[in-house]
Order: sequence, then C-alpha cells, then structure tokens
Amino acid sequence: MTKTILMIGESTNAPAIHVLSLAASPTFAIMALLTSALSAGPPDMLCSPTLHASPLDGMVVMYSLMSAFHSAPWLKLISSRRNAVRRA
Repeated sequence: MTKTILMIGESTNAPAIHVLSLAASPTFAIMALLTSALSAGPPDMLCSPTLHASPLDGMVVMYSLMSAFHSAPWLKLISSRRNAVRRA
C-alpha cells in the first residue's frame, strides 16, 4: 500500500487551482477597464470619504493594483516557458 503525502501548497486538484490562479489578474484588469470606460463619476465618491484626498483613490486604481498583485502566476508561467525554450 502506498501513501500519498501532500505537502503544504500541494493539492490533488492542482490543474483547477492553476487555472483559477491564472484567472484573477485578467479579471481584475477587465474590471478596471470597464470601470474606467463606464464610470460616470459620482458613484466613485462613495468609495472615497474626501474628494481627491489621494492620487491612489477610486475603483480603477484599486482594480489595477489587484491585477498587478495577482500577476505572479502569469509571471511564473512566462518564466517557465522561456526556460523551456532555452533548454530545447
């Protein structure tokens, strides 16, 4: 009988987790673009208590930052593909 030991970060459904990790960054980027294109102005004031208190206010900036913070899986994928091409 063989035992399967899962280490921290491992899972039996790794392909699903991999696909979901790749979905976050483009989703936030699309949300930033849509929010920017469809923004009328006044609803953004609900998210900020003072008008123009910081250059990093508003939903577009928030979605852009979230997209950047969730880009690590894409960077790993690009890096692994570059390394595979160099080895070949």
